[in-house]
Amino acid sequence: MILFLASRPVTSPTLGSARAGRPPSPVRPAPRRRARFRPLAPYRRIFALPGTRAFTAANLLARLPMGMLSVSAVLMIAGSRGSFALAGAVTATGLAATALVGPWTARLIDRHGQSRIAVPATALAALGSLSLLLCVHIGAPDWTLFASYAATATTPNTGGMSRARWAHLFRDDPAARHTANSFEQAADELCFMLGPVLATLLCTTLFPEAGTAVAAAMLLTGVLLFAAQRRTEPPVAAPSPDRAAAPSLLRLPGLPPLLLTFLATGAIFGSLEVVTLAYADDQGIRTAAGGLLALQAAGSCAAGLLYGLLRPAGRAGNRFVHCAGAMAALMLLPLLAASTGSPAVLAAALLAAGMATAPTMVTGMGLVQSRTPAHRLNEGMTLAVTALLGGIAAGSAAGGWAVDHLTGPGLAYTVPAGAAALALTVARSVRSAS
Repeated sequence: MILFLASRPVTSPTLGSARAGRPPSPVRPAPRRRARFRPLAPYRRIFALPGTRAFTAANLLARLPMGMLSVSAVLMIAGSRGSFALAGAVTATGLAATALVGPWTARLIDRHGQSRIAVPATALAALGSLSLLLCVHIGAPDWTLFASYAATATTPNTGGMSRARWAHLFRDDPAARHTANSFEQAADELCFMLGPVLATLLCTTLFPEAGTAVAAAMLLTGVLLFAAQRRTEPPVAAPSPDRAAAPSLLRLPGLPPLLLTFLATGAIFGSLEVVTLAYADDQGIRTAAGGLLALQAAGSCAAGLLYGLLRPAGRAGNRFVHCAGAMAALMLLPLLAASTGSPAVLAAALLAAGMATAPTMVTGMGLVQSRTPAHRLNEGMTLAVTALLGGIAAGSAAGGWAVDHLTGPGLAYTVPAGAAALALTVARSVRSAS
């Protein structure tokens, strides 16, 4: 067999052509396979880690009530007491109380862990929501509404806890953290898109207190399931002897103006919600109020998912200013659309206005993470959410006042437009500090 193979002439396309007097033909390389276009590859990559899908699903269930509670409270109180100003003031009080208590809750979570603190804190908040429901149902004095809603201040920052898990899992991968932050912002917007719709349906089709009751039950169930996912929970930082003397995060360079921008952005959300509810009530389309609010959140959700597919380029401070500028420009659209008196035009304007919200929040949250020590990350992100809640509280109160005192709810859209302009002004100082 070996002799047979050795006796055969060696043939090849190049050698055979040379012996025949023809020029040798070039050897063609093997064709390369075309790379598949996978637009969702960054998201598939972060969810490939074990346990990420489980804690994300539980956190979404816990986060959905965040888009339901305030809308349910406004519809429940305004329907029983006949005053949007009172409803806006009550929700503003609760959000302001959360802004004060939230950092303390986050500090306890950083010191003792998510599972040990989040569950009892959520149980106390659920009791506050049930107290508000009973006070409205039995016609208790107005001050009991403020006290009950203020008792919900112990609600933990569920979105912040989820972001803390992503930051721990991808602590050495900035690109993956950017994708995870974009997903979390889109998840926030998804909850604020579905939450108002669900709250409106429950309050208008069943009974006014149904939205608050369902939201409280979902919040407690979601946090219990989230806390059960222990393998993705960030480890508790070891106590240090100088922890008591640790400076406040508010003294960190560049963080205060960033928090002020979140405050102004929250005022956009709070005022936009109350004004839109009042506009729908004035137009006789109260059942469609949740859908109008959902469109603004839908635009922000879509923009957040698309933003997560992009690789961030340039300085983060410059990107933050550009996003805030786009948000300020687009927030003029609802004011112009409301003057037409057409709910369809307003719906399109709200959808477009939300397109710049998520990129602003994603970039801002990334700046907060980069300027906060790793062992106090949950506290830093909670401060950002606290500023956001404080702005929502101020915006709710300002929006309710504008609805009752200006000529028509349409003109009250000047409040979110003005808050967006203020956010852009403050964001410029963030760029100079970055």
